[in-house]
Amino acid sequence: KHLALQKTPSLEFCTVCLFAYGPYFLAEGLRLSGIMAILSSGIVMSHYAHYNLSFMTQVTVQQVFRTFAFLAESCVFAYLGMAIFSFTHSFHPAFIIWSIILCLVGRGLNIGLLTILANRFRQTKITPQQQFIMWFSGLRGAIAFALALHLPFDEETKQVIVSTTLIIVLFTILVMGGATMPATKLVTYWAERQTGRARLASEDRQQLDQSSDMSQDEGEYVHVQTNPSSPTSDEYMLSKTVEFGRSMNIDDVDDNVAGNYGWAKWDEKYFIPFFRKRFTQQEIRQACNEMQDLTTKWHTDVEGGSQLIEDDDEHSL
Repeated sequence: KHLALQKTPSLEFCTVCLFAYGPYFLAEGLRLSGIMAILSSGIVMSHYAHYNLSFMTQVTVQQVFRTFAFLAESCVFAYLGMAIFSFTHSFHPAFIIWSIILCLVGRGLNIGLLTILANRFRQTKITPQQQFIMWFSGLRGAIAFALALHLPFDEETKQVIVSTTLIIVLFTILVMGGATMPATKLVTYWAERQTGRARLASEDRQQLDQSSDMSQDEGEYVHVQTNPSSPTSDEYMLSKTVEFGRSMNIDDVDDNVAGNYGWAKWDEKYFIPFFRKRFTQQEIRQACNEMQDLTTKWHTDVEGGSQLIEDDDEHSL
């Protein structure tokens, strides 16, 4: 926050990487969960540290981490595919079926209980349709398979657990993962129908109220606002890289603290001003101009390269 690293994007990017992976190495050294450490570090840095970066480094961090995540995910799925033919398997159909059922039931209970708790502190509630998609799209993958491989059991028991875990992973990825998009469309269609019916019922009630008021007050009626405007505090945090001023200037957010409650109120009142850097309008304009100059330069280079290729093709012909 207090270091002027905006002038050296490379050093800024390296600092982000060090602070992101530092908790992982520390947790592994203490024989704790490195996965939970890097997950917590990512959540905290995404909420606080990301806004202290220059716009150029924000874009670089997002694209680089997204690329590495895609490569790691591809390697994981390749490893799972090769595991089908690389290990000695022992399948027990009853154990596999009951394991899948218990996994689905356990995930449903977790999502139901946690969303009930979360909705008590959220302005935008998690709807039952969203809860269903969260439950249906819960895929099992590399972590479950890696844990199964490192269980301290005898060889026969370990073969059964590894084979069952692999079947569950393939079932959730292929069957439930492949059906997630149709399920999402179906749930969205059903939710839109329910919303349409509720809107029609609300309009009918409003028309009845208006007609009743007009008959009693000789044409005078009171306007009813059926869709009050929601607080605008979330508008500043929709995207980290849409616009530099919206993502970096947190002074605008302080006026909306009264619209939040619970952790969000404490976060915006105390933690965000403490951990995030406030950028001046001059720094914001300078960053926008730098990005515009870079974009213009890249566009010019691409056009120049295309023109050179066309000239070479004409000379070769």
